[in-house]
Amino acid sequence: MQEVTGYKSIALDIAQRIVSGEFPINGKISGRSLLASQYHVSPETIRKAIALLKDEDIVQVSQGKEIVIISVQNAHNYITKHNYLKSAYSLKQELHDLLKQKKELDRRFEGTLSQIIEASDRLDNLKPYRPIEIKINESSHTIGKTIGALQFWQHTGATVIALRRGTDVSISPGPHVVLLENDVLIVVGDDNVRERTSNFLNQSVI
Repeated sequence: MQEVTGYKSIALDIAQRIVSGEFPINGKISGRSLLASQYHVSPETIRKAIALLKDEDIVQVSQGKEIVIISVQNAHNYITKHNYLKSAYSLKQELHDLLKQKKELDRRFEGTLSQIIEASDRLDNLKPYRPIEIKINESSHTIGKTIGALQFWQHTGATVIALRRGTDVSISPGPHVVLLENDVLIVVGDDNVRERTSNFLNQSVI
């Protein structure tokens, strides 16, 4: 497996974990093989990281290769010396987690919208709630304005359930979203909602 970070960053991350109390004073750190698995690097990379911490008198390594925490203060000094509050590894992990969360939310949004549109044919007996798509043209007076500022519902009687911008879809975009040219609003309302909403959205700038 490709190494995700260098031994210096791993040393900084371990020092941060010591300072935070995850690895307590006089406590033992997992063996190199387990650390290598946690950090997705080779045992040799872990060996180099532990060697750095040993040189700084943060850990002690016995002949049996047991790794013991001997100084929290030295760990703190090591982090400060390198001007890190978080190691590069920790930041990468945080970014990775956030991207995973965003991807999952995007998947759920797109799935929900697809269900709404796919179900629209089954809503013939509930026409006020059938989703309608309306595109904002290039001369619309709404461009650059928020849904709230436009008093969208008051002027159209339509409820915005989604906004499609290129390949991105936002579910229930809310009143603070600024409308742009070629945005597609997906709305629900009564039998005349398409005509009222289309007329309102595509009034030209005076």
